[in-house]
Amino acid sequence: MTEVTAASTSAALTPHQVWVRIRGLLLALLVLVAAGIALATVRSGDQHGLLDPRSADRYGSRAVAELLKERGVSIHVVTTLDDATAAVGPDTTLLVASPNLLAPRQQSELRAATDDSAGRTVLVAAGPPSVGTLAPGVRAEPAGPVAPRAPGCSLPAARNAGDVETGGFRYSSDGLDAVGCFPSDGLPTVLLVEQGARDTVLLGSPDLLHNDRLANQGNASLALQLLGSRPHLIWYLPSLADSSAAAENGDAGGDNAPDDRSFADLIPQGWLWGTLQLALAAVLAAIWRARRLGPLVTERLPVAIRASESTEGRARLYRKANARDRAAESLRSATRTRIAPLIGVSPRDAHSPSTLVPAVSARLSGTDDSLQTLLFGPAPSDDAALIQLADQLDTLERKVRTS
Repeated sequence: MTEVTAASTSAALTPHQVWVRIRGLLLALLVLVAAGIALATVRSGDQHGLLDPRSADRYGSRAVAELLKERGVSIHVVTTLDDATAAVGPDTTLLVASPNLLAPRQQSELRAATDDSAGRTVLVAAGPPSVGTLAPGVRAEPAGPVAPRAPGCSLPAARNAGDVETGGFRYSSDGLDAVGCFPSDGLPTVLLVEQGARDTVLLGSPDLLHNDRLANQGNASLALQLLGSRPHLIWYLPSLADSSAAAENGDAGGDNAPDDRSFADLIPQGWLWGTLQLALAAVLAAIWRARRLGPLVTERLPVAIRASESTEGRARLYRKANARDRAAESLRSATRTRIAPLIGVSPRDAHSPSTLVPAVSARLSGTDDSLQTLLFGPAPSDDAALIQLADQLDTLERKVRTS
């Protein structure tokens, strides 16, 4: 027990040695974190105020909001479902900026509130997670990149606007009183569904509402006609802080559609690509560092290295690693191997205390305890004790040779 404790103590690294070993890794990690923060800051700056009518940033919608105000349309920004449902009415247009962020229960409540009104609902970039509940009978599928598209329909607002930059999602409807415009591969990217006194507009992409795109093509004209048909505009920006998002309906017989998205669907696409790239880099690094295949090839050394230099270099490595236990065991093992043939002990028993110590004691007339400690004792506690052990082993070997 004492030998194990001493050996483990001597091999322990000092705080300075630990710092020297990990400082390179910490520096690389710091650089990686700093780069990630800088990249996140740059990208978050571009996305600040996304579809917010109060934001003048690139992806904000302040420009269209100001144009609507000049035409007498009042704009009320809400961030909770309760405020949005309480404000709907026959003289209002409800714009839902990101319907896919709404939980199934929120979608059902929003649909119930708009069904009882005679106003207009505008769903921006509504995809499969939300279109089935907010616009029953309508199906959504990807429409490709945003590009200028011709109206291709008889809707007056679309014909007056002309070509408009649309895309994102395209929609199909069965058995509904609907008008589809700006088609992509035969399916409209803007769909107007009329249901009695109320109607629902589905915009496949939010780009035409962004500040930097509003002046392109007929984007402004279409946006003003779709959002300015009623005197009041409720601009709903779904928020993750909305308490209604956590209140999911747990009844088995409820009308809410279950959220069947998998964990992989909730991970941003950029993270998936980043993980794939890291995995590929790890495989390439493993191949680069792997053992080379093929037979061993002998190679002449460019210089001759003296045994004393090799011994000194190995001793310095032991000292740098604070491995006094390994150094002491190496010295004792070499001494036992050399003196065993001199006293008639076989190489197999050279490292057996019960065989070697009595033989050495009989040869030198010494005590078994002192020889046991010298040849098989615990690791030295410091460098001075290691040097003293080396001297004692050298003296013992010299005595055995000359006796």
